[in-house]
Amino acid sequence: MKRFKNILCMVDPEKECKTALERAVSLAENNQASLTVVTVTPAITVGFGMPEGGPISAELQDASVAHHKQELETLIAPYRQGISIETRVLTGTPFLEIIREVLRNAHDLLIKCPESPDWLGRLFSSDDKHLLRKCPCPVWMVRPQTGELFDVIMAAVDVDDGYPPKELEARQSLNEMILELASSLAVSEFAELHVAHAWEAIGESALRHGAFIMQRSEKEVNTYVDQVHRHHTQLLDTLINDVSAKL
Repeated sequence: MKRFKNILCMVDPEKECKTALERAVSLAENNQASLTVVTVTPAITVGFGMPEGGPISAELQDASVAHHKQELETLIAPYRQGISIETRVLTGTPFLEIIREVLRNAHDLLIKCPESPDWLGRLFSSDDKHLLRKCPCPVWMVRPQTGELFDVIMAAVDVDDGYPPKELEARQSLNEMILELASSLAVSEFAELHVAHAWEAIGESALRHGAFIMQRSEKEVNTYVDQVHRHHTQLLDTLINDVSAKL
């Protein structure tokens, strides 16, 4: 089974991030994985009369890094007894520095709390959106105030075979990775794993109600929809069986 071996957790000691940190520590323990906890401090920009890269700006930058390092060490101190944790303070644009850290050290999972306070509205900050789109490893956004364990994990896959061969191969590979990672999480959390796939019988509405093609009988349309349903069910079963055999 594919397990996480090198976890990265991004925190902001000045904000609510305990849930993400505890999740990262628990996952690292269960997977016997290495854990690195990082925070990102902004780069000190040029101020009035202060040359960029000069001694004053460098001193301020060093002081900022030292301050964040101390806060980070204080935050993770309660968790050091059970697991070895490495800490780093990165400097620059948060999403860029996190992506660079993932690439430098081959992290296989990033855990963090979403920066946007409006989780229910499904609004993410700009940095979160960049990470979800561009981070080279899976990103787990952990809501603050969530429970200690997850009882049910859902993996969403796309087994539709109506794509060109090259794209179909890429989608198959992605499906397998999603199921492998979801399986690892389910084992770690002692949770049920549900696998979901959304399918569509193309043209169903037009066949039933369309004004520009000849309408079909209810029985004919239902037969067509059932055939599409069975086809997608078979594709999903094949994917699950293939991945189960590998695991």
